[in-house]
Amino acid sequence: MLRDITLGQYYQTDSVIHRLDPRVKLMTTIVFIISLFMVKNFIGYIVAALFLIGIIKLSHVPFQFIIKGMKSILLLLIITVGFNLFLTPGEAIVSVWKLTITREGVKIAASMAVRLSFLIIGSSIMTLTTTPNNLTDGMERLLNPLKRIKVPVHEVSMMMSIALRFIPILLEETDKIMKAQIARGADFESGNLIKKAKSLVPLLVPLFISAFRRANDLAMAMEARCYRGGENRTKMKPLKYYKRDFIAYGFTGFYLVFVIAIGRVFFIL
Repeated sequence: MLRDITLGQYYQTDSVIHRLDPRVKLMTTIVFIISLFMVKNFIGYIVAALFLIGIIKLSHVPFQFIIKGMKSILLLLIITVGFNLFLTPGEAIVSVWKLTITREGVKIAASMAVRLSFLIIGSSIMTLTTTPNNLTDGMERLLNPLKRIKVPVHEVSMMMSIALRFIPILLEETDKIMKAQIARGADFESGNLIKKAKSLVPLLVPLFISAFRRANDLAMAMEARCYRGGENRTKMKPLKYYKRDFIAYGFTGFYLVFVIAIGRVFFIL
């Protein structure tokens, strides 16, 4: 289950999406997430799905590798759908004991499930096709105007990049700790949901110790190399826009306008 989490991982391959400027991928991801919350009808979700499928095809990342990251949020997805399905007032369709499924609840639950799934897949594609270093540089350049109001842009970008990079590392560490405890007789599988949750508590102490140790080692390594972020720091590979980046911006803008237009047309109808 832990190895199924793809967020924060980088998939090495050669594709047009991998070669795009990280700023383009960041902006496209933001626009895609915004569009998901602007969609109000079934046609809009079809357009979003086609856009997402096109990006996946161009990225050359196997769909099975992307979709397995959905297993990690399956519980959250079930809880979200369940709450919306049974707690939304409206026209009753099915009543079981004290639980009532309404027509409005079905629509909202389906909408939330699609939005959450598309959001996770879209965000995963960005991290799967962008190295942590490029992601840091892209965020720093996009947030550069905030320096005028004394926002530590470089430090914020670095922290976000390190946090993403640490996700697969900590998951791998958790997997090693679980296997070591299972070898010593620990049981993480039997029992109900509450018992399984309690059995995971012993994992927290060694996991936190490992996380703090890695963070301390990283900080010491950066200080030993006299690392100083911010002003007057040069880049070995400075970001530069190419023709493909402007084309990607154009497609992203067209997609957003099209989704808004679809929403307005079908809202009027």
